[in-house]
Amino acid sequence: MSFDLAARLAARRKEHLYRQRPLLQSPQGPQVVVDGQPLLAFCNNDYLGLANHPQVIEAWRAGASRWGVGGGASHLVIGHSTPHHALEEALADFTGRPRALLFSTGYMANLGVVTALAGQGDTVLQDRLNHASLLDAGLLSGARFNRYLHNDAASLAKRLEKATGNTLVVTDGVFSMDGDLADLPALAREARAKDAWLMVDDAHGFGTLGVNGGGIVEHFGLGLEDVPVLVGTLGKAFGTAGAFVAGSEELIESLIQFARPYIYTTSQPPAQACATLKSLELLRTEHWRREHLNTLIRQFRRGAEQIGLELMDSFTPIQPIMVGDSGRAIRVSQMLRERGLMVTAIRPPTVPAGTARLRVTLSAAHSKAQVQLLLNALDECLHLTGQEPDHA
Repeated sequence: MSFDLAARLAARRKEHLYRQRPLLQSPQGPQVVVDGQPLLAFCNNDYLGLANHPQVIEAWRAGASRWGVGGGASHLVIGHSTPHHALEEALADFTGRPRALLFSTGYMANLGVVTALAGQGDTVLQDRLNHASLLDAGLLSGARFNRYLHNDAASLAKRLEKATGNTLVVTDGVFSMDGDLADLPALAREARAKDAWLMVDDAHGFGTLGVNGGGIVEHFGLGLEDVPVLVGTLGKAFGTAGAFVAGSEELIESLIQFARPYIYTTSQPPAQACATLKSLELLRTEHWRREHLNTLIRQFRRGAEQIGLELMDSFTPIQPIMVGDSGRAIRVSQMLRERGLMVTAIRPPTVPAGTARLRVTLSAAHSKAQVQLLLNALDECLHLTGQEPDHA
């Protein structure tokens, strides 16, 4: 018996779910070259426009000159260099927590934390719309794993009543496909009432939410007792790569001892940590980036309402446009590309069946004129696909 891979691939094509990798032939930014075509991109997560910032590039270059280009070993062998340590200390200060720990990717951070904290006899409860890395971590932990209704504290409370052992409640801070925020104060109250720990993956919140860019925890004014486990990625608003976990001294030491994705992975290049230190400095000091980004978000939502687009409840840089049908989502995405705009069609299984969408993401590097170009093109393309927007 053999794997019938050809049939699986053919079925995915037929269902309009086949994925292809676009080839980026330029640095990240609003203006890109993809598969040889110049495009105005509205689909990356470089929310503050730091991925190609000259100061961040220079910090990486200087770091490589001094520290080389490879981590060389895992952190626990000889791969934990001075730049890694300095970045962990800076991230701890940024989040207002005693310690922070670097991971090579966000996926690894989530796998590492959940599987280190929960196992057989314990309980992991997660939001239904959590990122795949969180859901995979819950399944792999060996704990009793259940999902509560999206952003529903009452649903969480019912599941907490049946929890056994140590209980870990896990949620995204900003949900990556919908752009909405977790109701963190309510979730924290329910978790604390049952002596459970709340873990937040704030991959899309750091840099964009909070007065100082501290993410959803800062946005809601919560502390370490409310959210004992805080995860962030560095490849989005920070503009570099990797991830971190911030929390108590005991949490970080426990992860160093028990988080297998941390223990058995070569550290990230030290020069990368040097670059992230610079991007963190820019994130914390250049408040105009968040202010401009918020101006663009308001502009896009007002314009979308005027042309009758069905948006989701989001005031973050993630602005999904509901389409429903996967085939139509692909057609509109292709039509936008023909007009020089790149917006990704998101389809199942990334999102639930029947909820295909165009996922618009905005960046501080965009201009108001570029956002207006997008709105004009969306109006035209939706009209041409036969489902004309209901103009206000």
